[in-house]
Amino acid sequence: MNSEQKTPVIVVENLTARFGDNTIFENVSFTVYKGEILVILGGSGCGKSTLLKHIIGLYKPYAGKVVVNGVDIAAASEEQLRQVRMRFGVLFQAGALLGSMTVAENVALPLSEYTDLSPAAINLVVKMKLGMVTLSGYENHLPSEISGGMKKRAGLARAMALDPTILFFDEPSAGLDPITSVELDNLIKSINAGMNTTMVIVTHELESIYTIAHRIIMLDKEARGIIAEGDPRVLKDQSTDQRVHNFFNRLPM
Repeated sequence: MNSEQKTPVIVVENLTARFGDNTIFENVSFTVYKGEILVILGGSGCGKSTLLKHIIGLYKPYAGKVVVNGVDIAAASEEQLRQVRMRFGVLFQAGALLGSMTVAENVALPLSEYTDLSPAAINLVVKMKLGMVTLSGYENHLPSEISGGMKKRAGLARAMALDPTILFFDEPSAGLDPITSVELDNLIKSINAGMNTTMVIVTHELESIYTIAHRIIMLDKEARGIIAEGDPRVLKDQSTDQRVHNFFNRLPM
């Protein structure tokens, strides 16, 4: 990234996640910059999704803090949190669409909740967002009537409904066939390039990581923290940490 783009958007400082006596990770620190795609990766059980949920405020830190757009998420009031969350969108693993509502109604939900737009204006925005994810014509379909990849794209349209400056993804390629995964990766890249949207993505899909990531942080279950940070293409060839080298080269430990 160019130096003029190095504006901190998310700052994680000495974050520790603990549930009961179980410490998931401790003293995790990193920064996400405006317009970059940061991928959080690592083996199963290392705390990738847990870290994401701390960043978006679903979990409270055991120690440390998360600052998003200048607001300390854990210390924020409900109104402050609401204002911060209006500026970001989240795409969960399964798309998290409501089955009883049409695709258009699902995308309209954030607009109905957070804005005073008229029904006609909401309908216009919904059509535009669905067009961005190549789902024009599917407005009146129920989630059960569309494919897994289309559900992901509909979830992405809903996540983008409020024109967020930050998008969060939790395993976006999970359950998708290789071709649909590539299409979603390309869509993510085009949104990032076209709108300069900051993105934080949890995934362990190597092909996606090489395609979309500007930078990665790698968590390790035993280390309870970050064991690598940087360009995945460089880490693949140059990391001297055997765990990192093996991960990026698909080698068993």
